[in-house]
Amino acid sequence: MTQDPQGFDKEPEVPDGDAANADATPAEPENPDGRGAPAPGDGGTGAGQGGQGGDAGQSSVEVALTAQLDQTRSALNERTQDLQRLQAEFQNYRRRVERDRIAVKEIAVANLLTELLPVLDDIGRARDHGELVGGFKQVAESLETVAAKMGLMQFGKEGEPFDPMIHEALMHSYSPDVTETTCVQILQPGYRIGERTIRPARVGVAEPQPGAQPAAAGADSAAEQQEDSASTSEPENGTGGGKSDAAAPDEG
Repeated sequence: MTQDPQGFDKEPEVPDGDAANADATPAEPENPDGRGAPAPGDGGTGAGQGGQGGDAGQSSVEVALTAQLDQTRSALNERTQDLQRLQAEFQNYRRRVERDRIAVKEIAVANLLTELLPVLDDIGRARDHGELVGGFKQVAESLETVAAKMGLMQFGKEGEPFDPMIHEALMHSYSPDVTETTCVQILQPGYRIGERTIRPARVGVAEPQPGAQPAAAGADSAAEQQEDSASTSEPENGTGGGKSDAAAPDEG
């Protein structure tokens, strides 16, 4: 009895060439209804859909850019308004500072000149008494010139109407020579700086005497009375002369 030798395998079976080719060829998909293959016109439809998608994307980008531009314009308008408001506030601040600076300067000058008023009064009294001579006269005139340059102005004259805003009445009397309350005596002159009065003029005032006519009106009425009396006396004198002429022949 024959035995196969151990340790040797059987040779594998080699398939035939036709069978190998049949196995290597892929199976074509069945398409009995013709639905699997794309139709000849499907390529154009896909291109149209792609164009529509591109237009939609472009429009969305434009919308986003427009919104961003509107936002930028709104922010620009807000910043412009803030800048204009700050500029207006700064201009108001400059005007206020300039006005305050001028006011402080005027107050300082007024305080200085107010302290010099007694000196100016002494100079005026010395001038009235004829004592303003020599070097003292030059110093006094220089001081008055400096005060005038700083804006100090003197006011108050005899004969001007009394104004309680710029005059201070220290004496009062009645006079038939005035028709209204009048300054008849200047005791101390007044001083002002621009429109600001730093000291009123101290004066003596006179008012019209109650029940009395002014002197000018009285003189006019007296003159009229004299004219009337002269006109009435002339005809009487002429009549008396005629009578005496007529009586003279009878006596002869």
